[in-house]
Amino acid sequence: EGVIETIQKLKNENDGVRMVILSNSSKRQSHSIKMLKKLGFNPDDFDDIITSGEVSHRMLSGDDALNCDTWECLTNLMKNDGNNDSKKVFVYGSGSNDEEYCTSAGWELASVNEANLILARGTFTINDGCGAVVDKNEDAEQYNQMLAETLAIAAKRRIPMLVSNPDKVRPDEGLPPMPGAIADQYEAALGGGQTATDLVKRIGKPFKEVYDLALCSSQDEASSACMVGDALETDVTGGNSIGCTTVWVINDGIHGPDVLEKGEGNYEDGVAEVLSCFNEARVKAKGGDD
Repeated sequence: EGVIETIQKLKNENDGVRMVILSNSSKRQSHSIKMLKKLGFNPDDFDDIITSGEVSHRMLSGDDALNCDTWECLTNLMKNDGNNDSKKVFVYGSGSNDEEYCTSAGWELASVNEANLILARGTFTINDGCGAVVDKNEDAEQYNQMLAETLAIAAKRRIPMLVSNPDKVRPDEGLPPMPGAIADQYEAALGGGQTATDLVKRIGKPFKEVYDLALCSSQDEASSACMVGDALETDVTGGNSIGCTTVWVINDGIHGPDVLEKGEGNYEDGVAEVLSCFNEARVKAKGGDD
């Protein structure tokens, strides 16, 4: 409530203030524009709308005008563009436009045994590259079995994975998994360490590429920017990592229910407890002090 009015007020009453949306959606920019209109926003109030799916598509297309760091694994595949077998991709998807997304970027869908790239853009379907699609909503057991089997094959073949939505859970009831969770499974299958770091590329918050694009778009320094978001792992961590001011939105955000539960009626205690648990989990994940 009040978000649309706030955006319009910021736009109308602050000359020189630029607003950029950073979304971890695996969809392209055009889809986010449609969703903004559906929610009552005017997309023209924003100077740029950057989605993980759009950035990933531009990377897959070999867009030379993309002003962010490249990924060596993908760059090497693109160099072999003359080889008909060099641009074959195996997709963990959403079932919605997965094939069009890949083919419009110049890639052919393939089985995990033939592909030289994995694209993780959804957690609902697995396309076998031969026309058959396993849908989790229709047969969760078959989906989970195929997910485990294909990740094992991919790890054995050391296939690089591009993750076009690094979120690990969706803020729905039950916190269902997102593509970032598939990336975690794949890194574990690879044995972790530098190999996993080199072979898995996550595009979106909190990773550097999208912030580079946002700052390039607005021609601002990080120190003069303010990141507003509700997720500690993506929005807040990403904003802090580039050195900008960060505003953590709690009410109606992904951590809101947890704050209420842990605070047991005391809002400030809930906030402190959620932050403490988050930081402890980060230290544990890194295997040491932070």
